[in-house]
Amino acid sequence: MTTMDPTPTPDTELAETLAAIGPRLRALRRDRGLTLEALADETGISLSTLSRLESGKRRPTLDLLIPLARTHRVALDQLVAPPATGDPRVHLRPHLRKPGSVLVPLTQYPGRVQVFKQVLAPREPKLVTHVGHEWLYVLAGELRVLLGEREFTLRPGEAAEFDTSEPHWFGPAGTNAVEILHLFGPHGDQAVVRVASAEVS
Repeated sequence: MTTMDPTPTPDTELAETLAAIGPRLRALRRDRGLTLEALADETGISLSTLSRLESGKRRPTLDLLIPLARTHRVALDQLVAPPATGDPRVHLRPHLRKPGSVLVPLTQYPGRVQVFKQVLAPREPKLVTHVGHEWLYVLAGELRVLLGEREFTLRPGEAAEFDTSEPHWFGPAGTNAVEILHLFGPHGDQAVVRVASAEVS
């Protein structure tokens, strides 16, 4: 007589989901080339807590996962469950940022080049710096890009890329929103453009 495996209960499914978070956090951190010490500095979470999370000795909670998701620039559900396989379609989930601004993640895999479609509403410039490399392509409207003391205006069909360790900001050049494709590489990955692009003016 064949003995069938028992149907997983909600409790066992929850335990399996929680057990998978630690290895996923470790893989994501290593893909980004971060040490536990560097991640602790970025998130404000103690080194011992991060180590226990990755080893499965600390139960993951929202107050721990939210800053980790923010630091890794991934959606919270990507830390809790792996991306679905077998279906090549990307199920887009627009996120409203500030009034008039929308962010649509086009990729689902953490630790790699992230691709977003963004609609940016007018806002005050504020220079920032962080580790990585960004590539911007204008779909509609005009994009103002500040790099240190330099300023550029990009129009539809134009692109710019830069190292994000340099102080930078980008947003609409005027009073209307601008629509862009935004690529961000956590390791300084650069986009490979195989067609000639118009010169940034």
